[in-house]
Amino acid sequence: MRKLSRVLLAAVAIAAPSHAQWLNHPTPGTPRTRDGKANLAAKAPRDRDGKPDLSGVWHVETTTRDEWSKILGGKEALELEERTDVPGMEITTISKYGLDIFGFQYALFGPKPEPGLMTPAAQAILAHRMSGAERLPSETCRPLAFPLSNLLSEVHKIIQAPGITMMLLELDNSHRQIYTDGRKLPVDPNPSWYGYSIGRWDGDTFVVETNGLNDKAFLDVLGHPRSEAMQMTERYRRRDFGHMDLEMTFNDPKLYTKPFTTRVTFVLQPDTDILESVCNENEKDHAHIEGK
Repeated sequence: MRKLSRVLLAAVAIAAPSHAQWLNHPTPGTPRTRDGKANLAAKAPRDRDGKPDLSGVWHVETTTRDEWSKILGGKEALELEERTDVPGMEITTISKYGLDIFGFQYALFGPKPEPGLMTPAAQAILAHRMSGAERLPSETCRPLAFPLSNLLSEVHKIIQAPGITMMLLELDNSHRQIYTDGRKLPVDPNPSWYGYSIGRWDGDTFVVETNGLNDKAFLDVLGHPRSEAMQMTERYRRRDFGHMDLEMTFNDPKLYTKPFTTRVTFVLQPDTDILESVCNENEKDHAHIEGK
């Protein structure tokens, strides 16, 4: 329990976003119910080519207080909520997959998410990180990267355009470029936080392939690792106006003995926008957690 409190506190110990901008501006083209609210159950919009348009501001579907209670136990969940009661970053504003990419499907803080799935090298890295010897990159104002940056309290914005789809991340004030102009993935990429991504359509599903990732990012707050050999495949399907399902498959032969898949849902945030978030601006957390 103490370990989970520590790592979750680390996840929210980042600079708060700047003042709100355009948070209540009606989004053009949004279907409305009679009371003027966005109709999230309406049909998904399509672009000029007839493909589903993924554009919009999205937030991961959050894990409820009841589910946290089932995962951690009622008393422990309440204690964790009290410890992490940062306005706008409460435990009920994040996904359980942000804490554990496996969604606590296996054993809480177990050395392996599945028998034989993690190599000894991966187990050693996870144990090292969970001991506190290596902290989340965000604690030194480095990116949390994908998918972790999309699984916490902050939103992200997708802009779908001919030849490229952009993903603007509120957390880290960063971005991803997903090229849809027919190029191939680089053969010998220079490793980076977000890697190199290309996208294509498989019917109504947007498939994104990524390589060139560095080994510095955490897959989740607990610290499940990735190596430079990791390749990610994402499959996005906007099933209606307000909901988008994502299937993420991670293939890393250096750290995992076989590919594994995680599935989450994102909920559209209408009539709002992402905020500017600059970690180094007014950052006061690192001095208080260094060496602890």
